[in-house]
Amino acid sequence: MTTILDKVRALIERLSPASICDNCITDKLDLSVRQHANHKTRELAGEHGFERHIDTCAICGSTKTVIRHKDK
Repeated sequence: MTTILDKVRALIERLSPASICDNCITDKLDLSVRQHANHKTRELAGEHGFERHIDTCAICGSTKTVIRHKDK
């Protein structure tokens, strides 16, 4: 069974090295609430290769907190 964390991780890795915001993660993965994406991106930010910072989202173009995987 694929967890929300697995889906979020896979999406971020697919987009690498581009950054994506929590709102766009919520939309792309059809999550019920943005807080699911926010919680999971905060969790991933502590893992090797994931970086959470203020930048431009590659999907919506807004400048806000985004996450990216930098090892690809």
